[in-house]
Amino acid sequence: MDQAIKSIVIVGGGTAGWITAGTLAAKLQNEHADGFKITLVESPDVKPIGVGEGTWPTMRRTLKAMGIRETDFIRECNVSFKQGAKFAQWVTGAEDDFYYHPLVLPQDFDSTNLARHWMAHPFEQSFSQAVSPQEAVCETGLAPKTIATAEFTSIINYAYHLDAGRFSAFLQRHCIEKLNVHHILDNVSKINAAENGDIASVSTKANGDIAGDLFIDCTGFKSLLLGEHFKVRFKSCKDVLFVDQALAIHVPYDTDDAPIASHTISTGQSAGWVWDIGLQNRRGVGHVYSSAHTTEQRASEELLNYIAQTGGKVNEADIRSIGLNPGHRETFWRQNCVAVGLSAGFLEPLEASSLLLVEISAAMIADQFPATRDAMDIVAKRFNHTFLYRWERIIDFLKLHYMLSKRNDSAFWIDNRDTTTIPQSLQEQLTLWQFQPPWHNDFEHAVEVFPAASYQYVLYGMGFYTKPNELGMSQAYQQKAGALRQKNSQQVQQMLKNLPDNRGLINKIHQFGMQRV
Repeated sequence: MDQAIKSIVIVGGGTAGWITAGTLAAKLQNEHADGFKITLVESPDVKPIGVGEGTWPTMRRTLKAMGIRETDFIRECNVSFKQGAKFAQWVTGAEDDFYYHPLVLPQDFDSTNLARHWMAHPFEQSFSQAVSPQEAVCETGLAPKTIATAEFTSIINYAYHLDAGRFSAFLQRHCIEKLNVHHILDNVSKINAAENGDIASVSTKANGDIAGDLFIDCTGFKSLLLGEHFKVRFKSCKDVLFVDQALAIHVPYDTDDAPIASHTISTGQSAGWVWDIGLQNRRGVGHVYSSAHTTEQRASEELLNYIAQTGGKVNEADIRSIGLNPGHRETFWRQNCVAVGLSAGFLEPLEASSLLLVEISAAMIADQFPATRDAMDIVAKRFNHTFLYRWERIIDFLKLHYMLSKRNDSAFWIDNRDTTTIPQSLQEQLTLWQFQPPWHNDFEHAVEVFPAASYQYVLYGMGFYTKPNELGMSQAYQQKAGALRQKNSQQVQQMLKNLPDNRGLINKIHQFGMQRV
């Protein structure tokens, strides 16, 4: 008789482990009476990296599905609102060089490609200004909702900036207290194989053998189960994405009422870029760079210079150095083991894809949870196909930011434009986009990690040119596009008038809380 899948063992905690545990537990509890058990085994000796402080809007759905209140999350995890990313000094390196990748789709994006209309008048407004109100909202430092807006709902789309350490602890408490996840604090000393090649159990130092039907590897870069036990090879993409080192530091605000940026700020440097994430009580600032193009000392100097220019004061000794190895495992689900988070791979912090991959990995495992061991092989095949595609598209999207730069002030930016470093799939898309703007059918999957709108924001933010179609635009299309542009202008005025500033809303949430959905 085919074995039923009832016992899930997650090895490793941190954000990846607890998001996976919470997503699975909430889904299974909602759909099944009982009969399943989720155990998370976490080493007391492993410290979380604690860098992933940006999310995508999907996190709202993830938290809501777990039964978490947004008010509690914001209060306990040092959370602020994120409405996109501002890329400064990526195109030319000039002081006034910036563009936005907002989280709002262009007006009527399902049926109207406003890029075609904008390309006829590209110098009147930036692309993101012309098609979305979010750039204006971000530049003014406003929040995406008011205190009267219910939890997880919005006036304008948003994600979060969060304290990764606090977030992991918050999820842990919720999973244990509300979702009945069994937590074992212990070190795994051995992985025990079954006759069919599956993992039968993991041996721990204090709690003996822990058996399971499905094992989820959340052991970080170590990849203890998928990498070390199953010997699944790591596929480097360092030839495409050059950054392989990070320097990170916490920067305090000068005053308790200092403004909080409602977007991630990414500022280009000589061999990489600096991230700047505003939380409630501090900024998280870091420099990711290519060790082949600069030294740690030079990268540290650029980081400290950025912090000084933006009014921050830090102790150089507090800077943490983190090694990155851009790439991913060749496969993600082997036998009865699936990797989620850093154990599956990591590219770089640009566009906050790391936490997003954790969310959508956990969601797919939960949504297609295999009832039996035989069914697991089919689910694994689907999972591997889906996520190999997603990793490849993320690599393409991240590379796009670099290879469109016109900067000539360092070898890093010049080398990023070398066609030998650009994936063939991206080159083909760019050839197509010379003649038509990115659109829905340019991508194979119905649900993309980065939709066509994201490509438009980056392409046209960085000065890419799409030639006007020789067939022209019909009068009806021009009228519709013009009306949508006008609608966008009206929304800008309304939001600038009615939305509170980011810190003001956070203070009110601490004081009053938000309405439940």
